[in-house]
Amino acid sequence: MAEQSSLFSREHGLVVFDRLKMKLNNENALLPRIPSICEFSVSRRAHNRDFSYWKSTRRLTSVAIGRLRDGGKVTATVNPYSNTDAVRPEERKSLTDFLAEVRDFDGGDGGPPRWFSPLECGARAPGSPLLLYIPGIDGTGLGLTRQHKRLGEIFDIWCLHFPVSDRTPARDLLGHLCKHDVASLEMCYAQRVCYMFTLFDAVTRFNNLMLQPLLSLLELLPDEVPCLIEENFGFKQGYPFAAMFESMLNETVAQMSGGLLGDFFKTSANLPTLIKIFPKDTLLWKLQLLKSASASAKSRMYTVKAQTLILLSGHDQWLLNKEDIEKLRCALPKCEVRKFENNGQFLFLEDGVDLATIIKIAYYYRRGKKLDYISDYIRPTPFELKEFEKSQRLLTDAISPVFLSTLDNGTIVRSLAGIPSEGPVLYVGNHMLLGIELRPAAIHFLKERNISLRGLAHPVMFTKKSGSKLPDLQMFDSVRIIGAVPVSNMNFYKLLRSKAHVVLYPGGVREALHRKGEEYKLFWPEHSEFVRIASKCGAKIIPFGAVGEDDLCQIVLDYNDQMKIPFLKDVIEEITQDTIKLRNGEEGEVGNQDLHMPGIIPKIPGRFYVCFGKPIETKGREKELNDKEKAHEVYLQVKSEVERSMTYLKMKRESDPYRNILPRLLYYLSHGFSSQIPTFDLRDN
Repeated sequence: MAEQSSLFSREHGLVVFDRLKMKLNNENALLPRIPSICEFSVSRRAHNRDFSYWKSTRRLTSVAIGRLRDGGKVTATVNPYSNTDAVRPEERKSLTDFLAEVRDFDGGDGGPPRWFSPLECGARAPGSPLLLYIPGIDGTGLGLTRQHKRLGEIFDIWCLHFPVSDRTPARDLLGHLCKHDVASLEMCYAQRVCYMFTLFDAVTRFNNLMLQPLLSLLELLPDEVPCLIEENFGFKQGYPFAAMFESMLNETVAQMSGGLLGDFFKTSANLPTLIKIFPKDTLLWKLQLLKSASASAKSRMYTVKAQTLILLSGHDQWLLNKEDIEKLRCALPKCEVRKFENNGQFLFLEDGVDLATIIKIAYYYRRGKKLDYISDYIRPTPFELKEFEKSQRLLTDAISPVFLSTLDNGTIVRSLAGIPSEGPVLYVGNHMLLGIELRPAAIHFLKERNISLRGLAHPVMFTKKSGSKLPDLQMFDSVRIIGAVPVSNMNFYKLLRSKAHVVLYPGGVREALHRKGEEYKLFWPEHSEFVRIASKCGAKIIPFGAVGEDDLCQIVLDYNDQMKIPFLKDVIEEITQDTIKLRNGEEGEVGNQDLHMPGIIPKIPGRFYVCFGKPIETKGREKELNDKEKAHEVYLQVKSEVERSMTYLKMKRESDPYRNILPRLLYYLSHGFSSQIPTFDLRDN
């Protein structure tokens, strides 16, 4: 291949950009013709590079280096989550930046479509999956410009660019893209997952009723109109008509209340850019291309078997109706639809939308053929934790949780000082109603100890059958962002083998959805294997007890009440039938895993208390605990410690002067809202 036909710097293996203008080693070549991506010469060093950010993403630990008096070095880790209040969102590009880059991007040299990788995406991790971005009607390939930096940390991103003068027919374009480029990518990036991201809705939502009138209008429009607009309303400073025209546009935008055209025409300075990328003949061609692509997509929709994530904007003027959404769900068997009610047409150029975060919390990020909930999990960034903490602020402020741990000498302290830093560690405790204790605990562990709690959760939070009445998976984002994993023996074992801090609730759904008067009753199975599995991995077992739900709410309509109502009984049986069955071998109430939503009424908020007991060591006891009787003894010991912790907390909270919310509010007002509220005296343990 000729040297001028490569977009890569051979020295670094990255696409070279200067203000998004591609420059080559050969300075005479700009946006060269690239028949196929298989001609790219990529340096392997770029993919094998040991990127420091990836280490910080996985460990999220900063290192401070100092010197001792004798000249030796000492290192100390700094918890990046310890002060999330001071974390600020990173500066991102806006729609105005996007239009400015579009204005400078196209060289006007024509040629076929070609792939490029923005320099902002260069700091990717080794072995990152491949993400291919296919642009919308603008064709620039810059639609993810606001997302490039964050996505580039976890993906190897390639964007498709259509020159303004390109006239590749739809059939040839699809054949070239699917058969040649993607196949070539698979050869170049063997054993790596390939993501394809596109403005899917733009292709499927257009119909002849929309397109035909627009095409007819453009055909009647004289070719000179765009040039006349730019010449006569050239938007040059001091031109007599410029201020008048801009005022007229802004008034029109205000009447439209934003919307599709409103975002573009906020200022008349954007019109020359639109005229440049959408000359009349190009716009006509792209609309015809869109018409062909729409028909092709609809006819082939049922052949798509890949996992699909569809993002819908609530303020989109062409938003699909419910019937169309259901058709998409049925046509795409592995489809998840996520709605963003407060966003418009330019979803990925709007504030508060982070595509990397969306992919992570939807558990769509994977590096292999199948999702590995353990190794594919990426910890939240400090800002993501801040946003998560903000979403939980009402709960945490209402309950003001108290976290206690037990030191090796048996002393109970108000901190997590008794928690081991290194895993594997298994936390075993009781479920409060709806599992509301896990989220505050996960936040506290990250902020105080930089430890991720990987909770074993019900599979209903991760999968949903098409047409099921189960809640949307988006409802469980708050559990998945902190690393929850579907409960299974394999996932449990893999977590412990990876030296993770794992949270296990032997009571499961029956305990989390308990009945009236069962607030602190354990529904543990008669026998459990978690002790023997923990011993195989040398894990420490920490029993813990949690109390406080009876100070937050009261159950008024429980499972027994709902099963007496025919309509609710049918709903419970239907949604339970749609879920994966757990504990099929258990009998009685322990085996009753029916899903339902208890009817509750709130109380004046009290306080949550969680006490972590003294660690039980299993390392070196694998042979001993392989015996079922010995393992059962430890199992009963753990259960007894959990009950003892609950009893201790229920007794001690009676002496807490700040158990009720009013004294806590007064304390906040006098000492500041960032202060830690005292609790009962820990000296008399």
